[in-house]
Amino acid sequence: MTADVHLERARIKELAGYFLRLGCLGFGGPVALVGQMERELVAERQWLTKEQMREAIAVCQSLPGPLAIQVGIFVGYLRGGQRGAWIGGWAFILPNFLIVACLGALYVHFGGLSPVTAIFYGVSPAVIALILHSCYRLAKLGMEDRLQWLLATICFVITVLLKAEVAVLFIGAGLIGILYYGTLLRRTPATPLALAAPVAALAAVPSAATPSLIGKLLLFFLKAGALTFGSGLVIVPFLQQGIVQEYGWLNQRDFMVAVAVGMISPGPVVITATFVGFLVAGFWGSLAATLGIFLPSFLLVLIVAPLLARHRANPNVQGFIKGAYAAAIGTILGACVLLARIAIGDVFTALVGISALVVLFRWKVSNPLLMAATATAGLIAFPLLHPTWMMLK
Repeated sequence: MTADVHLERARIKELAGYFLRLGCLGFGGPVALVGQMERELVAERQWLTKEQMREAIAVCQSLPGPLAIQVGIFVGYLRGGQRGAWIGGWAFILPNFLIVACLGALYVHFGGLSPVTAIFYGVSPAVIALILHSCYRLAKLGMEDRLQWLLATICFVITVLLKAEVAVLFIGAGLIGILYYGTLLRRTPATPLALAAPVAALAAVPSAATPSLIGKLLLFFLKAGALTFGSGLVIVPFLQQGIVQEYGWLNQRDFMVAVAVGMISPGPVVITATFVGFLVAGFWGSLAATLGIFLPSFLLVLIVAPLLARHRANPNVQGFIKGAYAAAIGTILGACVLLARIAIGDVFTALVGISALVVLFRWKVSNPLLMAATATAGLIAFPLLHPTWMMLK
């Protein structure tokens, strides 16, 4: 019994240390972060098998909320149970929260960070390259046959045409996977289709906001975290509609700065919520926005993870995972196209994106080093080129 307690404590300590480091040094958005976790936790540390990581990615991508955090919570659950999930997840978030809250304080105090736009100019096309490279790695990890590629292609086209991820794509692709790979058409399955149930449960988030601004922020970001499918890369249009157009909390310029901060800071892109919260209502606003955007991820993953652990070997569960995984690849690539329209607007940004992609495929360059190099290039090029198109998008 004592040995088991010591082993559990050691694993929790390892989880906390790993995710604190990833939160400090993990750049490139959700797909890059998931790719980094896949490389480090499967190939290097061997905490998970290849199949476990594939299942974690597929299930988390089929749920609303930020992908990287959800995969981190899932990894924490598999490694250290419920306690590991909560400690690992918040350890992942904490460095991002502190960094972005400090940047928000600086932005408010000095009336704007003029270098941020220049940094964003260089970094954003490199982020697109990181997404493409990581998506290539994820496709190698879990795409196995023509049906998965067909589902991915359909989801890609729909995402680009509608300029947003459609929630039903993930559930629909999962159900197709059950029909094709599972036993539903051959015999009555005993496996519950409970993987989709948490989505319906969280769709009942109350719509009436509290009178206080903090309450409104918390409610808005709870909805963003609970009802927006995909990753931080695709949650941005939802945030822009609510923050700029519906509530008028920020203007377009400040929101673009918030997105830039989310993209150039380590950790998940949805840490943009922390910056927005600080600009709207100071420290307590940043805390409310952070809790709101991430709390649904913990609840959803901790509902789904035990179900998956019990029924992982069932062919119907495997079929759902394969279909949802294919939808994930397609919608992430679609989101990449949508983001590229914002990030790449001239020859310089196109060259940065292509060069970063070549470097990532040719050499094993760390994400922080790539971010630092492209940020420096942006700082140098921006005052020379004066790209006015950035402020028009």
